[in-house]
This record gives sequence, C-alpha cells and structure tokens, in this order.
Amino acid sequence: MFRSFTIALAVMTAPAAFAQPAANDPELARLAEQAREAGGSPAVAVMYWQGGEARIGVAGVRETGSGIAVTADDLWHIGSDTKSMTATLVARLVERGVIGWDDTIGEHLGAVIEDMDPVYPALTFRHLLSHRAGLPANIGMVDMIRFQMEGTGGRPMPEQRLDYATRILRTAPAAEPETQFFYSNAGYVIAGAMLEQVMGESWESLIAAEVFEPLNMASAGFGPPGSVDEIDQPRGHRGGMFDGLNAVPPGPRADNPPVLGPAGTVHISLTDLGRYLDAHMAGDRGEAGDYLTSESWQTLHTPPFGGDYALGWGVQDGRLRHAGSNTMWFVRIMMDPQADRAVVVAFNDGRVDQVAPAMAPVFAALLPEAD
Repeated sequence: MFRSFTIALAVMTAPAAFAQPAANDPELARLAEQAREAGGSPAVAVMYWQGGEARIGVAGVRETGSGIAVTADDLWHIGSDTKSMTATLVARLVERGVIGWDDTIGEHLGAVIEDMDPVYPALTFRHLLSHRAGLPANIGMVDMIRFQMEGTGGRPMPEQRLDYATRILRTAPAAEPETQFFYSNAGYVIAGAMLEQVMGESWESLIAAEVFEPLNMASAGFGPPGSVDEIDQPRGHRGGMFDGLNAVPPGPRADNPPVLGPAGTVHISLTDLGRYLDAHMAGDRGEAGDYLTSESWQTLHTPPFGGDYALGWGVQDGRLRHAGSNTMWFVRIMMDPQADRAVVVAFNDGRVDQVAPAMAPVFAALLPEAD
C-alpha cells in the first residue's frame, strides 16, 4: 500500500490535528461549484483567509465517478506554490547564520561537481530563487524518466539532487543570467542541493523542521496525498481521450519525480496553507513576530533584479501571487497583505488551460482589485 510521506510527529503533536472538522462555507461552496462546472472538473476548493481565520468552501468529488465528496479538510497538491516555501527555508537558514543570500553555486557545489558551465559557479541563492540564473526550465526528458523510476525507493534524496544538479549544471544556459527572467524548476532543485550539502540533511527534513513545524502546518507532506486502496483524499486528474478525465491514484505516476521536491511536491490542507500565507502577509506588513525578521520578509517579497518575481512569489501592485501544477492538480494563490486577505482556489484537475479561466470569477468576487 502506497501512502504519501507526511510529517507524522507534527500531526501527532500539533493542536490543529485535534481541531473540529472545518465547515463547508455556503458562499464559498457556491463559488467553488460555479468554478467546478465551468472547468468541467471533479472538485474545487476555495479558501478565503482574513484576520487569522480560514473560510473554506468545496464542491465535487475526490475522484471522478466515485461519488465521494471532497471535504473542507482535504489535502491538495500545490505544485510550484512549494517554491516560496523553499525560499522561506533559505531565509530561516540565513538568519541562523549557516548560509548567506549571496552564497554561490561554486561555494557549495564546486567541490563535488566537476565541469560546470563557467557561467554558473558565481550565481547565488538570489539568482536561483528569482529565476535569474539562466538555467533551463527542467532536466532532459530521458533523465526525468530515470529519476521518476528511481523515486523514493532509490538513492537518498540528497544523492539524487546532487546527481540532478550535476547534469543540469553541465548544460549551457538557456537565458542570460541576472538580466533575463527564465522560469526554472531546475534552479530550485539546485538550491535544494546546496542546502543539503551545507546541512547534511534532506530538503524534506529541513523544510519540515524550519517551515512546517514552526508554522503549525501539521498536514503538510510530499507527493500525492492519500492511499491507493481507498479514496481517502482527492486524487489528481489528467486529460484523457475525447476530453475525458483520468484519475491518477497515489504512486510514482501521480506526481513529478521526488527529486523535484524544492520546486513543487508539497501537499497540504487549505487551513494549514492559510497559516503559512498569514505569516507571509504579517511579515509583509512589518509585523515580523519571532519567525523571521522584517528584513528577511522584505528580501523574500522584493524582486532582487527588477521585474515582478521575487523569491518564490510573483509581485504586482503590492500583492503576492503564485500558481502551481504537477499536470494533475492546479492551485492558485493571491494575497493582499495590506488588506490582510488571501484567496486560494484549488482544482484536482491539471488541465490548466481549461481550469485557469474558471478561477477568474472566484478571485474577482473575493479580491475584486486582483487582475
């Protein structure tokens, strides 16, 4: 039986684990149903966060044709929305003094990777996390399949990520570093490999200890949520023949290779995701608290080389946003920190071109200023 990896200790000890089930908010459930119908999707969840509290509305089923309804407590795979969590992890380690924002690829990987393209060794965490390193978007398809086949049953993740970094850093840049924005999952995997070399621990262990646990994100884990033998969580869906949809049960085919963790393999409940967004919004307003300093929050939310992409977040008109998909799920986040409002819309349907337009009316209703 396959079960996705979850932070078991946090689930056992966090107070949120014993909370009452979240209610299905009628207003948000109506918006979720409208989006579900517009997208032709199995299920949609909508979360509105304000004043430290989540309202959640859901509509639809965990698996197409199953008749098993989604709930407000279900887990959703957030894909590339994971990237801001990796950047937040870097900020935590910078504040501990074990790394610096301007540490380079050469400093942390140069001794273990030979024959890098000469452009890469001088590039920093700031370049990698803002997609300004000029790296290709992904490793080649043959290597991607090989990492998919190896999965969690092969070498430890730090070894796999070092292998991934070695292969990608020997390729030529796809864009001019620093001056050009070029979205790259590979850059986040390399950042994860750098952290693993410094800390001697996997990215999974580090992000659990430095992000999930202190921010009370007890439901957070990696890979597709749920079990193979029962439909106990939503399942991702990909397009099939004749505009149909195929559910993908948990297992290696239900997500990208685990080696891509720093770029996008987290699943989480919407309530716990709201807690994470609340920390970012408070930090953006200068209400630093004791998790990160105001300087660190400002670094995370400011594009280091211009443009509209900071470190794991798109930035526009004072708002923070991102979207994530592993081709079987699609989750979009929009935050207005000054108004203390965040909205998340989640589909267990990876047909981005079809479902993205169905999200627009939800954001227009709940964040009317948002584009």
